Amino acid sequence: MSPSTDRPPWFTGIDLGGTRIKTVVVDREGQALEEHTLPFEDIDAQWARLIHVWVQDLHSRRGWPSGIGLCAPGLASRDGRCIVHMPGRLSGLEGLDWADHLGFPGRIPVLNDAHAALLGEAWIGAARGLENVILLTLGTGVGGAALVDGRLLRGHLGRAGHLGHVTIDRHAGNDDVGTPGSLEQAIGNKTVRARSRGRHASTRDLVEAALGGDAEALSLWNASVDALAVGINSLINVLDPEAVILGGGIAQAGASLFDRLEATLSRHEWRPMGHRVRLLPAALGDLAGAYGAARIAMGAEGFRQPPRPS
Repeated sequence: MSPSTDRPPWFTGIDLGGTRIKTVVVDREGQALEEHTLPFEDIDAQWARLIHVWVQDLHSRRGWPSGIGLCAPGLASRDGRCIVHMPGRLSGLEGLDWADHLGFPGRIPVLNDAHAALLGEAWIGAARGLENVILLTLGTGVGGAALVDGRLLRGHLGRAGHLGHVTIDRHAGNDDVGTPGSLEQAIGNKTVRARSRGRHASTRDLVEAALGGDAEALSLWNASVDALAVGINSLINVLDPEAVILGGGIAQAGASLFDRLEATLSRHEWRPMGHRVRLLPAALGDLAGAYGAARIAMGAEGFRQPPRPS
């Protein structure tokens, strides 16, 4: 059975995260027909079974979509059929051909989750209408992606956009990929307990203490935000974006994040002819990756597949 052609086209985007699967069903303009979140435990490839069951249920209710796209952590293969590198978690993900796994009678394009989130924001979110954009997702770690002249930057192996692994302090220890003093270490939630010497278990706790008048917490939070600003400033000089989009849980700190960032960038940012790069909050929240995955299922503008090596 082939994807339905007897009614207006609709598309499905699936975002496989570390503990949750987010799905959207949309029309060609990006209007949501369905949105779902499926929690899971990373045990015995539970995520793979849940996605299979959900897609089969969708098929039973609506028939096959015109296209399915999927995003996940890790590096996507050059042909976009699977994730080829995701060590340490989601065992079974590497090399999984999703079209075969789901029984879908067409190709399922696969890409990195942060790449997908930026495509979602560029399609119907905060980056709509922009061609040069940086996305930073501030959460447990710091993810990222870049759109350059309307093209998603992927690089030779798909590593492009891992902006959380740029060095802020070369004298500090290494992060998960071996980068010394990375941006991820400076502001990611995974290091807040160590940065606060055990006083705060999460960035939320740290920000609440800072706003509540705790001078030590405020000093640490300001130092973290200043490190983020320095990292953004460097990325601006490399990629020359129109805007920097900030998403993830830490971005929900609101004015305590954005006001400090703006103030620090005003001291450091190179602003030819008075041009200032805009700082914008992400608009699509946790579903940005799923919307981006749906977009590539359409043969998305902004996702130009690199030529395969000869």
